[in-house]
Amino acid sequence: MARDMTPVLKKCRSLDIEPAFLGIDKKSTRNRNSRPRKLSEYGAQLKEKQKAKFIYGVLEKPFRNYFEKAQKLHYGTVGENLMILLETRLDNVLFRMGYARTRDEAKQIISHRNIKINGKIVNIPSYRVSVGDELEVKEAAKSSPRFKEILESTDGRIIPEWVSADREKLAGKVNAIPTAEQIDVPVNAVAIVELYSK
Repeated sequence: MARDMTPVLKKCRSLDIEPAFLGIDKKSTRNRNSRPRKLSEYGAQLKEKQKAKFIYGVLEKPFRNYFEKAQKLHYGTVGENLMILLETRLDNVLFRMGYARTRDEAKQIISHRNIKINGKIVNIPSYRVSVGDELEVKEAAKSSPRFKEILESTDGRIIPEWVSADREKLAGKVNAIPTAEQIDVPVNAVAIVELYSK
């Protein structure tokens, strides 16, 4: 499987993303003395796509597939639909509920068969959740030190309205499809649509 081994904080600096959007509470201490280069229109659009791919941990081919699906949906604009498809991935939902510190950790938890949806184990991080889906950490994993540490470190995280989480039972529910206003990632989806429409 392809992996980007660039240090996370370095990548955050290059894409102008606050590490907090990835669930990382470190700050880069390095100062940039050089003035930022002026980006061309294409460069700015490409940067927005790279931001979305980096935040959600999606590679180019699946990302293009999401864009093609977004074009076929009959609600919202293509840009909004693209962000909704990314936001309703299981790994992101787990992260949003506070049951993983980062989306990468959420991917690992899911791959290790620790998550049940509607009573069945799902081990595909890209699984698309639906309204009404009930998510739960499997019984054997609930008492592990890992989840105790995760809950401590995500204690102050704001859970979006479109999901609910019961931190005592390590369970949650998808209440609605997120709206564009509820998706708080610093990505200009319109620029991504313009890039792919060329």
